[in-house]
Amino acid sequence: MRFEVVTEIGADAERVWAVLTDVERWPEWTASVRSARRLEPGPLTVGSTARLEQPRLRTAVWRVVEAEPPYGFAWVSRAPGVRTRGDHRIVPLTEGRVRVELTLEQSGLLAGPVGRRYGGLVRGYLEMEAEGLRRRCERS
Repeated sequence: MRFEVVTEIGADAERVWAVLTDVERWPEWTASVRSARRLEPGPLTVGSTARLEQPRLRTAVWRVVEAEPPYGFAWVSRAPGVRTRGDHRIVPLTEGRVRVELTLEQSGLLAGPVGRRYGGLVRGYLEMEAEGLRRRCERS
């Protein structure tokens, strides 16, 4: 199963990267995350982990598998029968704007049933995150 949301933000890539990688502050700008805690100090790099609690979903630990500052990162979480990959891409546009692409892809034996059961929720959460990120980055 694959879910994707795209939005344009009136801020440069460095600003969006700074907000997006400050994972512990996500609950301030999106209701899709109840709490977020980095499991080690320092910048978000390959190997970094974070524990996210989201309404109606089980708590998950996410491990960064790709990082390309300030253009995006990808992380992976695993649950029995499901591997979930979240991609956060920042694409520079003209006049200090960016396009942000948020993608969640599930694979594994139970990905189909889990995706069908929670697909609407996941899609809604991605939309919430994109809109919250846009508002947060465009604030002066």
